[in-house]
Amino acid sequence: MTTLAFDIPSPTSRQETLARLDALARLLDSAVRVPGTNVRVGADALLNLVPGVGTFVAKGLASYLIVEARRHGVPTSTLLRMAGNVAVDFAISAVPVVGWFGDAFYRANQRNIALLRAHLQRRTA
Repeated sequence: MTTLAFDIPSPTSRQETLARLDALARLLDSAVRVPGTNVRVGADALLNLVPGVGTFVAKGLASYLIVEARRHGVPTSTLLRMAGNVAVDFAISAVPVVGWFGDAFYRANQRNIALLRAHLQRRTA
């Protein structure tokens, strides 16, 4: 009988994963600075310009961060907070026009990476 088990990543693997996920979060939330401002936007905001599909693609990528956090042993309460961040981001993104601006200021992926980083630091301390 096969069960779904997640391997516990090594410290090196954790660092590599965190670097990879941090890059993904930056890409989604703050990859490009809007010219003439200090505001940064990412692929999440740009994908929202594609009606319907763009929002779901962006939230799918955000969900990948949560799956990876689960693989690293993040407790259920933190995973729920992470899912809540994505849900709030989805709710903001679902509103036409307002969602485009909301994505520039509510950075769910950056928040989730901070939660993952805090968990990993507590785990190694």
